[in-house]
Amino acid sequence: MIRLRRILAFLANPRFLLCFGIAWMLTNGWAYVLLALGMLLRSPFLSGIAGSYLALLWLPFTPEKIFTVLIAVRLLKRFFPEDRKTLQELLDLTVKA
Repeated sequence: MIRLRRILAFLANPRFLLCFGIAWMLTNGWAYVLLALGMLLRSPFLSGIAGSYLALLWLPFTPEKIFTVLIAVRLLKRFFPEDRKTLQELLDLTVKA
């Protein structure tokens, strides 16, 4: 219970959420934007590329979720190196895992 609370506290950190949002845009968000543009511009090419990528993402074996979290952690270390509490929490969670 305590471990779950620590993980949720780490994931709910505003700095981590910002980095996760940026990482999500790098791995997924562009496809949603491209799909919307393809539908708006009535371009089957744009819709097809975005739809294919999004369909691939919804398959259970895609490692995109792991990559998104790894990119978010890397961005957290780069953008907020002075946030020792969050980085120490991350280190503690990885050591215990």
